Order: sequence, then structure tokens, then C-alpha cells
Amino acid sequence: MPRRRLLTASAAALPLVLATAGCHSADLFAGPDPLGGRPPLAPGTVVLEAVIAAETRLISRYKSVMSGTSTAPSGHQASVLESLLAQHEQHLAQLRSMLVVPPGAQASESPSATASPSPAASSPARAAGPGSVAQLRAAERESAATLVRQLRDVEPALAQLFASIAASDATHATVLAAL
Repeated sequence: MPRRRLLTASAAALPLVLATAGCHSADLFAGPDPLGGRPPLAPGTVVLEAVIAAETRLISRYKSVMSGTSTAPSGHQASVLESLLAQHEQHLAQLRSMLVVPPGAQASESPSATASPSPAASSPARAAGPGSVAQLRAAERESAATLVRQLRDVEPALAQLFASIAASDATHATVLAAL
């Protein structure tokens, strides 16, 4: 029998032999069970997915306020909102660049349900309709507070990014207060 066929047959027969013997592959190998399926996503990954979803919602709120028919901002206010929106789009790109999901693994079903409450997910501003600058300010403040709460749940590099975005969101809230 050629060597490749022997190796292929051995690898294919291993789960059968283990199942027949009542063993788990983890009994024979150190580390995670290679036959036990895909491991769950790391907690930091789940938190990161929730933050990405929250940042996406915040961008949508900005776009909604900027395109509102009767209350669309103009002049200075519009340029400030466009600048803040551009910063949020940069934040989203940075967050997405940090997301590493192993090949074949699926992202969690509902990141905001498994992690801490996401910014603007439960705020009164979210339920109040299309949006206003005051509602954006409330969403920014809530986003900053939520990001700070999540610092302890992630690794240092991600915590540094969250802290930076939280500081930016707090600054945005101050800028929006001045409009």
C-alpha cells in the first residue's frame, strides 16, 4: 500500500477508532480537542463586534440627522457634522482592522446582545425619531461611557483603541453642545 494512502486511511480511521473505544481525542492530545469542532470566539472578539455594531449605528444616526428633510443642518453646523461623521468612519475602519475571525468561524449572531449594552442601543435619543444634534450629543456621551466600561474586557491593544475612541466621542459631545 502506498504511503499516502496509508496515512490518509489512518487519519480517516482515527475518529472511528476513538468513538468505538469511547475516547475523546482530547484524551490523547494536549490542548483543545481537534475533533471537538470550532472553538468559540474569544470574549474580546465578541466585545469588538459589539463596538463595531454600535459605531455603525452611530454613523447611521449622523447620516440620518444630516439628511433630515425639515431639520437638515446647513452652513457651519453641516460642516461640523460632516467632520465628526468622517472621524466616526475612521474609527469604524480602525475597529474593523482589529477584528480577526479565524477562517471558517462565524461572527457571533448578535454582538450587542452578548456584550455590554452598546452605545445608543437603549438611549432615549434612539427612540425619539429621526434625530437631532441634541440626540447625537447624547449618543456620543453614551458611546464614550460604554467604551470606557468595556476596557477591562479586552486585551491591551484593543483597550488602547477603545480609550482613544472614547476620548474622541467625549470631545464630539462637547463640540455638539456648542452647536
